[in-house]
Amino acid sequence: MNSLKGKVETLNVYENLTLARIRVGEVLVTSIVIETPDTCPYLVVGKEVNVLFKENEVIIGKGSNLSISLQNRFACTIKHIEQGILLSKLTLLTQGIEIYSIITTNAVKQLGLNVGMAVQAMIKTNEIMLSE
Repeated sequence: MNSLKGKVETLNVYENLTLARIRVGEVLVTSIVIETPDTCPYLVVGKEVNVLFKENEVIIGKGSNLSISLQNRFACTIKHIEQGILLSKLTLLTQGIEIYSIITTNAVKQLGLNVGMAVQAMIKTNEIMLSE
């Protein structure tokens, strides 16, 4: 599980859903939470939170102008690739923070991923979890 530290910047509430924007270093991350500030003590602007997401939810892309709907994007450098027969684990470095991604080994080969390469790590808004 990836765990990053962040600070809540904005909250948009509709019925029992909250779209939270969290500052993680230089990146603004969005998360949809099935709670509201009335029911969840960490949904407060300015509050420090943990930003959590699974390794298999981290999508890897090459290039900086990827036209897709994923909003949570970290510019990373590949630090290490642990290549298996079916799956590979990537260790990525962004802003001095390590992020881990598990993707298929076929994807590693198709993208031509190598240590030292610049990539984007992307996570869907609904896959980001928050905790105190």
